[in-house]
Amino acid sequence: MRLINKVPLVHLALLSIIYLAFVSLGLPDGVLGVAWPAMRLSLNQPLAAVGLLTITLTVCSFLSTLMSAAVLKKLGTGPLVMISGFLTGLALLGFSMVPSMGWLLVLAVPLGLGAGAVDAGLNHFVSAHYSSRHMNWLHGCWGIGATLGPLIMGAALATQGWQHGFQMIAFLQLSLALVLLLSLSLWKRENAKPPLELQTKAMAARLKPVSTMATWLAPLAFLLYVAAEAGTGLWAASILVNSRGTPAATAALWVSLFFGAITAGRFAVGLVANRLGNRRLVRLGILLAITGAVVFAIPALPVPLSLAGLVLMGLGCAPIYPSMMHETARRFPPELSAKVIGRQVGLSYVGGAGVPAACGLLAAYAGLALVMPALVLVLLGLLLVTEQLNRLT
Repeated sequence: MRLINKVPLVHLALLSIIYLAFVSLGLPDGVLGVAWPAMRLSLNQPLAAVGLLTITLTVCSFLSTLMSAAVLKKLGTGPLVMISGFLTGLALLGFSMVPSMGWLLVLAVPLGLGAGAVDAGLNHFVSAHYSSRHMNWLHGCWGIGATLGPLIMGAALATQGWQHGFQMIAFLQLSLALVLLLSLSLWKRENAKPPLELQTKAMAARLKPVSTMATWLAPLAFLLYVAAEAGTGLWAASILVNSRGTPAATAALWVSLFFGAITAGRFAVGLVANRLGNRRLVRLGILLAITGAVVFAIPALPVPLSLAGLVLMGLGCAPIYPSMMHETARRFPPELSAKVIGRQVGLSYVGGAGVPAACGLLAAYAGLALVMPALVLVLLGLLLVTEQLNRLT
């Protein structure tokens, strides 16, 4: 009741739609890695070909993010998110009908452009109109979508094939786009701002000048984190299916649990972040993720223990991204933080494309067994970078 008394109903209605939009944004993210073992056989492609597809998606998302400021200024957030929803939905529908790898690459262009626009537009809107707690929960909603996507695809693989999985996800995306179309008037009426005390906290910290190295270490941390998360999400199913003999549907379930652990952890972070602090959450998260990744990387362990390591890694990943993002405004003065955040978003896309693709080459030439040890090294690098960043700021 206190929340309803403080916040207008239009504010809550639009926030609910934004949460749904981020669920929709997460739906395709974990699907490709689950579907690829079956897709590549249907399309007669090598294991590493998914790296090219991932790079195409990520580069288009990155370019869309760079253009988002100008498009937002011209169209507004509501129309941009609605158009992007239709774009991604139609692209996913096309995925279900492709006859060859070439068409997948063509359709990856609108899928990446639409996803990048939604990501940038909604993050910008929520940061301007809602509190930091909602920002944490927003990324939790992305995790809900990233959890549901592999479950939907896993069910499709067990029954009607990967094409049907993409059709179901496309239907969900297009349905949300229709909701966004019907809610355009809410976006125009929304003028909410974070509570005054939250604005005061955001402006309270006045930091001393920081080194140039720190302004690049912070983006590097995002590159490394997204590389570890995306690399695991993309290759865990292939590792389980091709290296350890796990059925495809079972592998899909465990990839869903990996993203589900990230989701649950992020919602929990929204409740305790102020008490524990961003830096402590990042450190604990990285250490937990390293432990889980090491356990999952050891093929000789019993299967239940190995899979528990994958879930443990997801729990560790949960607080890292939102806590690092929230800490940026505390590390750097206001006139510098906007530039650093831009670098962080850009290098996140680089990490999400480059390292998983490199893992594909590693898997093709040295074997899938080396993929997870490589990602453990990435997480160790993340720990070193964040600790050095803490010392510099």
